[in-house]
Amino acid sequence: MTWIQALLIAVVEGITEFLPVSSTGHMIIAQSILGVESTDFTRAFVVNIQFGAILSVIVLYWKRFFQSVDFYFKLFVAFIPAAVIGFLASDFIDAMLESVIVVAIMLVLGGIILLFVDKWFNKPDVGQEVTYKKGFWIGMFQTIAMIPGVSRSAATIVGGMAQGLSRKTAAEFSFFLAVPTMFAASAWKLLQNYKSISTDDIDILIFGNIVAFIVAIAAIKSFISLLTRYGFRAFGWYRIVAGVLILALLAFGYDLNIIG
Repeated sequence: MTWIQALLIAVVEGITEFLPVSSTGHMIIAQSILGVESTDFTRAFVVNIQFGAILSVIVLYWKRFFQSVDFYFKLFVAFIPAAVIGFLASDFIDAMLESVIVVAIMLVLGGIILLFVDKWFNKPDVGQEVTYKKGFWIGMFQTIAMIPGVSRSAATIVGGMAQGLSRKTAAEFSFFLAVPTMFAASAWKLLQNYKSISTDDIDILIFGNIVAFIVAIAAIKSFISLLTRYGFRAFGWYRIVAGVLILALLAFGYDLNIIG
């Protein structure tokens, strides 16, 4: 992986991490277009730089992380489902991370769902507290996002709205939940691949995290404003168009598979 490739993939990550469009899916597509070879390091890179983007949540919402001990227990309860399933299905998830067609199909299916989310869950509860029960079910929704192209952000926000939360409250909890989730995923991926990572790779990895962090700060502010004002429909149509375009390219013989 070159520095330019790392820069472009990190920019894609920073922009898409908090949008309901699947950051992992977009990075897989970017990796394919840029001709990045699939190695232990590139797979670790795609997972690890998501943590760089997640750190922007701590910077922007740092006061919320000191609100109560109860807040951390709720995050832990929501985190458990992804931790268990991610550990048990690690190899299966890694295999899907190299499938552009899986990404395309899930972009379309997820887009169709987003077209109707605002109608399905248009009456949020009066009380906007995230209880332990709500947190757990949001965590269950998060496990669906282990399929590339689903979008962790979309799954958890929809999960929150299904539990009676407003779009804004669900989005903010999704951001908070991303911190332990992506920290664990990044640490686990590095632990699995640290022997194959060279000194030069570490420099690129740090660079990618920094770029993703900077870009994500701007993306978070924009996303909350767009989501509160316009809802999910625009993101739904974007996903459908992007997914159909990729499927069409594959059908016409364009090789979008990641080099192995």
